[in-house]
Amino acid sequence: MPRKPDTPLVGGLVPFSTIDYPGQLAAVIFLQGCPWRCGYCHNPHLQSRGQPQYNWKQIIRFLHSRLGMLDAVVFSGGEPTADHCLLEAVKSVKKMGFLAGIHTAGAYPERLEKLLPYLDWVGLDIKAPFNSTYDRITTVAQSHRNALASLQRLLEQGGEFEVRTTLHPRLLSETDVLSIATTLASMGVKHYALQKFQPRDCINEQLNLNLPTCYPDENLLFQIKALFPDFTYR
Repeated sequence: MPRKPDTPLVGGLVPFSTIDYPGQLAAVIFLQGCPWRCGYCHNPHLQSRGQPQYNWKQIIRFLHSRLGMLDAVVFSGGEPTADHCLLEAVKSVKKMGFLAGIHTAGAYPERLEKLLPYLDWVGLDIKAPFNSTYDRITTVAQSHRNALASLQRLLEQGGEFEVRTTLHPRLLSETDVLSIATTLASMGVKHYALQKFQPRDCINEQLNLNLPTCYPDENLLFQIKALFPDFTYR
């Protein structure tokens, strides 16, 4: 069995972002690996783990050069919790004085739970109602159970987080979208975002074809907005 790496497998770096951590200037570190295979994924090259684009020492040197200029470091992917070195990486950026955040789909709820004491913000993707529709999107059986467990851990922890759902008319009906939003609101989610599907780098070419212009309906957005203290459609 090959030895696990001692540092994260970094597949990419965005040195400056104003949109990946609410209200903060952030660098985004993309880690390799994801157990799910969502057709609309816009980072399909990060789904598998292989040769890193950066070594961790390069990342640390870069972050040292941005002390006083950046507020936060966000770990994305892929699925960042797929990397067993993520916890130590988060601790290291916290020691440098940065806020720490992640973008996750909640594939590994136990790993997320261990990370939460060190994270200042989490962006959690909820892809569908918690039923077989979820598994159709991820192509992994019972994936909705892990996503639900991750959400429950976030709610129990009580920190800052946003839940968001990517909209595609072939994957989610408007009934599905309202069901997701109603469930999330009933569970106590405060910050919710609906995201437009982006065809850029989409690995399923069929999802790019004949997209309707009237989805989602404005009345649906109005209904969902009423459910949350903070709602964004972007």
